[in-house]
Amino acid sequence: MSQPLTTRPTVTGISIIPFRQPPPLCSFLFVIVLFVATFYTLHHPDAVTPPLLFSRNAYNALRLRRLFLSSASNATISSYLRELTRHPHLAGTKPSLDTLHYVFNHFQSLGLETHVAEYEALLSYPTHISVTASFSNTTTLEFDLNDVPGDSPVVRPYHAYSPSGSAQGNVVFVNHGEERDYHALESIGVSVKGCVVLARKGENLGRGAIVKIAEAKGALGVLIYAENDGGGFGGIERGTVMRGIGDPVSPGWPGVVGGEKLSLDDELVTRRFPKIPSLPLSLRNAEIILASLGGARAPLEWRNSGRVGPGQRVGPGRMVINMTFQGEMKMKKINNVVVTIRGSEEADRYVILGNHRDAWTYGAVDPNSGTSALLDISRRFALLLKSGWRPRRTILLCSWDAEEFGMIGSTEWIEENVLNLGASAVAYLNVDCAVQGSGFFAGATPQLDGLLVDVLKLVQDPDAVGLTVEETFKSQNNIIQRLSRVDSDFSGFLHHAGIPSIDMYYGADYPVYHTAFDSYDWMIHNADPLFHRHVAMAGIWGLLGILLADEPLIPFDYISYAEQLQAHRDKLSKLLEGKVSVNPLSMAIQEFSLVAKEAADEAKKLKGKSYSKNDVAAAAKRRELNDRLMLVERGFLDAEGIKGKEWFKHLVYGPAAEPESKLGFFPGIGDAIAMNASEGIIEHEIWRVARAIQRASKALKGGFT
Repeated sequence: MSQPLTTRPTVTGISIIPFRQPPPLCSFLFVIVLFVATFYTLHHPDAVTPPLLFSRNAYNALRLRRLFLSSASNATISSYLRELTRHPHLAGTKPSLDTLHYVFNHFQSLGLETHVAEYEALLSYPTHISVTASFSNTTTLEFDLNDVPGDSPVVRPYHAYSPSGSAQGNVVFVNHGEERDYHALESIGVSVKGCVVLARKGENLGRGAIVKIAEAKGALGVLIYAENDGGGFGGIERGTVMRGIGDPVSPGWPGVVGGEKLSLDDELVTRRFPKIPSLPLSLRNAEIILASLGGARAPLEWRNSGRVGPGQRVGPGRMVINMTFQGEMKMKKINNVVVTIRGSEEADRYVILGNHRDAWTYGAVDPNSGTSALLDISRRFALLLKSGWRPRRTILLCSWDAEEFGMIGSTEWIEENVLNLGASAVAYLNVDCAVQGSGFFAGATPQLDGLLVDVLKLVQDPDAVGLTVEETFKSQNNIIQRLSRVDSDFSGFLHHAGIPSIDMYYGADYPVYHTAFDSYDWMIHNADPLFHRHVAMAGIWGLLGILLADEPLIPFDYISYAEQLQAHRDKLSKLLEGKVSVNPLSMAIQEFSLVAKEAADEAKKLKGKSYSKNDVAAAAKRRELNDRLMLVERGFLDAEGIKGKEWFKHLVYGPAAEPESKLGFFPGIGDAIAMNASEGIIEHEIWRVARAIQRASKALKGGFT
């Protein structure tokens, strides 16, 4: 990789520093070399290797990256975000169609091949919500459940797919609503059966899992609040409580218009929804309830955590809550926008960049900071196309719909195209919230780690002059996370289709998440006033796409993957304490390591050869190796899927069915351990993962046994 191509955006334009302050003599020599290489290339267009320091291919790649980075414009990204956030645009509503047209027209105006993939899906909307508290002194209080004025176009705070109904009972505070929290309550003699539970949102459980556990414990209803309070504005966090992802009435197949839909009373549908109602609550209202609780004191481990003080009581007693949710389920058209930039040599291989555009409210952070970056990438790609660039492989730019309801738009598209994706997709690059605050964060499948780090070295850090994103990322001790979570559109690509994936964002968290205050004004006053971080994210995202699409050999590193698998095996072995053998995993990983080394050596030899379109034999070898590199991730899929979450097929990185799983990998094994399953069941899950790793090894090695 070349040195950082540092571009520091300004509000009105871009100041370009091609390299990081080289000595004057070096700069002069570089200009001379670049000029001669350019002159030679222009006058000898069919030459394989210009007779200086740069090959034609390397020079063109350098020029391409410089052009892509230097054409950034934070003012342009700002204008995109301003237009996208003028109105709330909840999926399935008329304003969401306005956003669809804006994105579609933008792509078309650039001359890009653009189409809409339309689906039908069951979405959930509120018609009436209320929460009333009755105190022991006979007074009552009806809580204000809005975080905006009553005439606002923003949807009232609710939980999508909560069942309609009322719940009345004493309140019990259950901390984060995890199994261990209920065990702690049981140890002090507190039961939630027949009660309404109050939970504070934590890091380990999504709201759907909180409701599922409360339902299993016999609760009548659930109230959930977030302690960040919308940044002090009194915001209330909306969200979905549906189990699983994708359209609930077409589970496992695409919800195409006119296609098969299950009835709402079908068991496959009803099991996707909770049986008890739930609602989000503001921190202020939650504190009123907490202050009124009697009963036992909160368990010691809850105290002084967040806003739970040492005197906090958990109930029940002294207060009765009456909560009501009335909602309606509607079949709605949802629309994905897909741009196709055809590859010049491997048009049947696809690099996919995706972001969703629907939002609970205005969506300045979630997701339209990402949408704005995607629109700017498309603008810059259009400039590259006009300059003569054509990617080697095909690039898809995808704008997903209805993600907030459960990744519905991307899931339906994946289910419709799953066979072609398995045969042809190189990688999926996801950006949901491009900018939440400061600091770069990323998750990826391990073969993409090296490529991601190399790209971070090419992009100027938006908050530290003279440093690259890679340098600040490293100095902050950030690590590339693994993608077992299910919270954005990468899930279907990785967990169901086995596509190598990356998910990226700026900022660890932000206080206005899913509230009415996720607006353009909040963005410019808090997260990214000058849109420098947006520019950096677009630069990283776009360069990843270019490199994956243009490199003659797909830049995957499976030695890195083997090392990560070994680390996972070591952690599992420590957790099991020798009670169950991990030898099947050890042998499978050892085999994978050997094959990964062989593939790396093969790639190194091919890279050492001069690139020429006329060298048919070398091209065939590159194609054959690329196919093997591309298919490895599919090997980790298992037809039976994860027990309890069978749609999720990936046995290395996937969502655990059991919330108490102690592993962020090997979900089937983690579930078996969390359930205190027999040694035989745990051993079977270990063998399943070992066989998956063996399949991946065979895919990377090629041929047949």
